[in-house]
Amino acid sequence: MQQRYFFLILGLLLSLNSWAQVPQTISGTVQTEAGMPLPGATIFFKGTYNGGSTNEEGQFQIKADFSKGPQVLSISFVGYETQVLTLAQPDNALVVTLRPSAVLDQVVVAASRVEESIGQVPVTVEKLNQRQVEQITTPDLVAGLGRFKGIDVSSSSMLTTSFSTRGFNSSRSERVIQLSDYMDTQVPSLSSYFGNLLGAPVLDVASVEIVHGPASALYGANAFNGVLLTNSKDPFKDPGLTVRLRGGNRDLLDGQLRYATKIGERVAFKISGGATTATDFLATNMDATSALIEPANNPAGSNLGYDAVSRYGDVGTTFAAAPTTAPGAVYAGPLLANKTLFLPGFSESDLVAGDKKTHSYKVAPSLAVLITNSIKATVDYKYTNATTSYQSASRYRFVDGGAHQGRVQLEGRNWFVRGFTTHDFSGKSDPQQDGSYNLGFLGAFLQAQQAIAVDANGNARYDASGAPILQVDASGKPVSYGARYIGTYASRYNTAYATNGQNADLAAQTARQEAGKLAPLLQPGTQAFNDARNKIIHDQTPGQGARLFIRSVLNEGSGQYTFNNSIANLTVGAAYRQYLLGSDGSLFEDTKGGDRIKNYEYGAYAQATKTLLDDHLKLAAAGRVDQFQNFGTAFSPRASVVYSLGADKLQNFRASFSRAFRAPTQNDQYIRLDVGRAFLLGNVRSGFDGYTLNVLKGASPADAANLYHADKLRLEEVNSYEVGYRAELFKKFYIDVDYFYSTYNNFIATQNFVGRLDGTRPAPAELATTNAPGSNVRVIQIAANVDQRVQSQGAGITLSYAFAPGLTVNGNYSYNDLITKDFKAGTQSFFNTPKNKFNLGLDGQLLNRALSYNLNYRWVDSFLYESTFATGTVPTAQTVDAQLGYTLKSLHTTLQAGVTNLFDTANLQVYGAPSYGRIGYFGLLFDIK
Repeated sequence: MQQRYFFLILGLLLSLNSWAQVPQTISGTVQTEAGMPLPGATIFFKGTYNGGSTNEEGQFQIKADFSKGPQVLSISFVGYETQVLTLAQPDNALVVTLRPSAVLDQVVVAASRVEESIGQVPVTVEKLNQRQVEQITTPDLVAGLGRFKGIDVSSSSMLTTSFSTRGFNSSRSERVIQLSDYMDTQVPSLSSYFGNLLGAPVLDVASVEIVHGPASALYGANAFNGVLLTNSKDPFKDPGLTVRLRGGNRDLLDGQLRYATKIGERVAFKISGGATTATDFLATNMDATSALIEPANNPAGSNLGYDAVSRYGDVGTTFAAAPTTAPGAVYAGPLLANKTLFLPGFSESDLVAGDKKTHSYKVAPSLAVLITNSIKATVDYKYTNATTSYQSASRYRFVDGGAHQGRVQLEGRNWFVRGFTTHDFSGKSDPQQDGSYNLGFLGAFLQAQQAIAVDANGNARYDASGAPILQVDASGKPVSYGARYIGTYASRYNTAYATNGQNADLAAQTARQEAGKLAPLLQPGTQAFNDARNKIIHDQTPGQGARLFIRSVLNEGSGQYTFNNSIANLTVGAAYRQYLLGSDGSLFEDTKGGDRIKNYEYGAYAQATKTLLDDHLKLAAAGRVDQFQNFGTAFSPRASVVYSLGADKLQNFRASFSRAFRAPTQNDQYIRLDVGRAFLLGNVRSGFDGYTLNVLKGASPADAANLYHADKLRLEEVNSYEVGYRAELFKKFYIDVDYFYSTYNNFIATQNFVGRLDGTRPAPAELATTNAPGSNVRVIQIAANVDQRVQSQGAGITLSYAFAPGLTVNGNYSYNDLITKDFKAGTQSFFNTPKNKFNLGLDGQLLNRALSYNLNYRWVDSFLYESTFATGTVPTAQTVDAQLGYTLKSLHTTLQAGVTNLFDTANLQVYGAPSYGRIGYFGLLFDIK
């Protein structure tokens, strides 16, 4: 009965407005200057959601109410200028001719959170239209953005990519925010963006906008170096069926679908999604891990073994200088005193075993209802599931991880109210089912498994029943594979050196060979290895399991209203955000089965815009106040001026000042993770005291220079100045130039020191137990503010010349420089950005737009990449991407071919991750309006 009343009331609300109208028909055709029809062009009454689109012949028919006066139509199509027509009465023979659009005709919303011409945007911004999105050849949308000015991409694997602008790049994108229809697409447990994992499905993307530089004045904390906004297609404006099927090398299979339809005049529904599977890229870097990460490391190829970047379980044991009873200390005689032996370890391919496939599944239904012609309600849901590799403090393998995201929104002509929630997961909740795992833990704990006894030839021993015999020492205590290898190595080294008279290098070589034979470790592919691996990856017990278990929630509510008047346009808004962090103790300081960790922030903002001198001068000022649970209050201002020359405003000069704040990530605040060589802790309480790492190298703990102290984390601040020039000359030549200078205060960096896990400084005598099993004295890694002013600068230029519809030549160059060179001891900047890079491209449409093509050459300078997992040089990269499409209009089908990294050149973006190799495909695109 209640349902019957509900639907009755809903029907009355939806039809109430239509009863008061006397609709009349408007119809016509939309075409090009050459008289070719434009199917899919949108025709809407300005300021409303009432309208429609053209069919395959470019024809349209819509209803209008002229009882309230003339009606204003807005007619648009991707790549063409929008036409605005005012009709005083119905017309059933309209012929609307659209001309190819100039770049400055584009409208963007991300820069100021309101619609404005890209020519008069006060900051540097890039916009990709629907056609440019379709030309991206990478399986993930974000991975293809590196061809645009000032954008750096970092791929941890084929489907896991982050982006950044203006330096301080990383695989986590913690200094930028990524939005899809203004919903944050981060995985809240990791404070990270997994490419377009939670973004709009690619066939539903209408445009992509990238704001360069600080944007906290309008977007809040962490819009620190930029914003990426993906706008999806409106089912009212873009109905139809689109299907894309692709297949290529690396076993690539990709299927995408979008279907949208209007149900009557006031309800529209769409569903989009897709599935992508391929053989993933795996890391193979066998360089020695940097001494910044592993101070005791040996050179690559050492017969004492060494810690390799892409090898896991190659943990080191430093032999004691003298006989000792200290916990965990190993004395192997004076010949090996103070030397470090590293276990052989396992490659990434060994550890993922048969799990080399990557996939991404996504589905996103949406329902929109017109309450009135200018008020729309939207309810949508998004589900994503992926298997992929991700790099942060370690390399992680996500198996069937993903997120649920739901949104409700009510929007009008100049206002909106919305709320959304994101729930992430890292596999099935049953610990015996598939889940995500830490490769570093997996490798190390495989070495700690109890060893099977072997005979003199290294062959496994079995009892009478055929079961393997587990090795124990003289006291009956179980012996691990790692301990057996270490003991055998030490014994054989001493024998070879002292008894057989071999020199140190030859003795080490003999010891390594004998240990490998007489004390073999678990061998990949064997049943014993597989059994141990499966046990470890499904165990999330700290200290013995590698499983990463995340179940966190991000809730956000926001609203905005714009007042338009003759004095100035004023936009005001507010937002509230809540994190509920859950990991069962596998990542955060929560506990198994315990409550989630709660964290919140909220803020309000205002922006005033005024145009003068017949709209040639545009002044704007914005400010936002944010309140954080752990960091107090922050104020982010922005002021800008844009001056446009000429009657058509084709030359635009801009200047701006912005201040932004970065809140430490949820990991920086609440992490609690033992990675062996260090213990990672959050830093939002009372700070830490301890000693610098020099004390582990023999420096005196009594020396004040070796004392360490860090206050609890504070917000990081950036102040940035920018000038730019954006112009379109002759309607063919486009140029965009910018320069910025930024200073950072309270810079957040990763720091390592020796201390107690409770944050207090240990007594000097306790230092001997550092990192020993069961010891409370550890090498600790935290995020801390650096009491140092950090400066950076950069510039960029984009040039484009349209020789004809069939040929546009474009190029861009980006320059980024970290001015501050001398950081305090123990501090890494994580700038991770090439000083120079450029792109050169060709683009066009031929044969009456039936044939389209795109070709891009990308060159990226070498640069130092720093992270808590691996630090090293990323070499120069040169890649070529190409795309070709031919449309059979009568069949509504486009034949497609494309390739990323055509010549399969070295294309490393994240040190420690795999090179992004060649991916080629052939496919079909069906598009029925």
